[in-house]
Amino acid sequence: MEKQSFELINSAALYLKVHTLVYDNNESILTFFFHLNRRIISKIKANPSIKVIHFNDGLAAAAASFHKGYPHLKRAVTLHGLDIVFPLRYFQRRIIPRFNSFDQIFAVSQATADAAVLRGIKPSKVTVIPNGVDPIHLCAPAKSTQYKDNKKDIPYFITLGRPVKRKGFSWLMKHVIPVIEGDFKLLMVGPFDQNPSWKERLLHFLPKKLNTLITLFLGFPTDQNEMRILLKTYPDKIQHLGKVSFDQLSILLANAHAFLMPNIEVIGDMEGFGLVCLEASTAGTLVVAAELEGITSAVKHNRNGLLLASQNHAAWIEQLQAILNTPDHYKKLSVEFKHHTLAHYSWDIMARSYCQAFVDLCGQ
Repeated sequence: MEKQSFELINSAALYLKVHTLVYDNNESILTFFFHLNRRIISKIKANPSIKVIHFNDGLAAAAASFHKGYPHLKRAVTLHGLDIVFPLRYFQRRIIPRFNSFDQIFAVSQATADAAVLRGIKPSKVTVIPNGVDPIHLCAPAKSTQYKDNKKDIPYFITLGRPVKRKGFSWLMKHVIPVIEGDFKLLMVGPFDQNPSWKERLLHFLPKKLNTLITLFLGFPTDQNEMRILLKTYPDKIQHLGKVSFDQLSILLANAHAFLMPNIEVIGDMEGFGLVCLEASTAGTLVVAAELEGITSAVKHNRNGLLLASQNHAAWIEQLQAILNTPDHYKKLSVEFKHHTLAHYSWDIMARSYCQAFVDLCGQ
């Protein structure tokens, strides 16, 4: 979400006059929201030509729905996923209906838009504008190398992301990877604590419902403990590399047999878009992802990736086995998929879509 916000601000500024109020971590988030109404009014007084104010997440929009002092402005909000499905009863019953007071609601995927409408947002207010992507192939180092295990090159699949339940990492590690035949590895990249932290231990003592709300709100690594067990169970098949440098990630993606995004359904959480799939695709990596939620707005089956039913063990095992058995065929596919991603997804395309929507909004 931070990346999307950064790119939207900078790219939209090429087409429209943009003024910003950005949370910069120099104060608490509560302080930022407490002063937001006053700061918006101050910004408007200093720049009377402002016609539209855009809140780039549901949390900011929730706070702004109580604001006073700028009824003459058009107001818009972008929803990213969790900010519409967060399972706090008060938020669902009292706050989400207030989003209808906004003039325009953008969703980063069709799944996010559907979730908003399901919760009472007027369909006429909702517009889907997919995120863009940074072309990793333009930034990757010229020299690349295969992953070596015991000093020999071996094929590997790769995952990337925080170890939260909806990512489906432990499901993949438990039900798919151990069944696939051949000499290969699953390499996992992203933040990962090898040992439980004090925060993780403390959360175990909280009531389940409170635990769920806190971990969702904080993006806490809820899949981490089960992943630790599975890493010890299948050390020859699975390795977690933790965080790596951008150059290392570029190399790993470029040489992987496939990038995997095996998301599963988690009540109260969702994958709003699936930006990492697009990033992998631009690196020339074959993307294999769950046909679930916002991923389907990023990955189009047989156009820039392969979509498989979420948690369908047989389908995932069969597909990954085929990729290992016939790598040349799927390498050709990955090149075709890369061209599709580069042609249809960019931050500039996204920004121009927002700018046109803002202009249209002013004309209403």
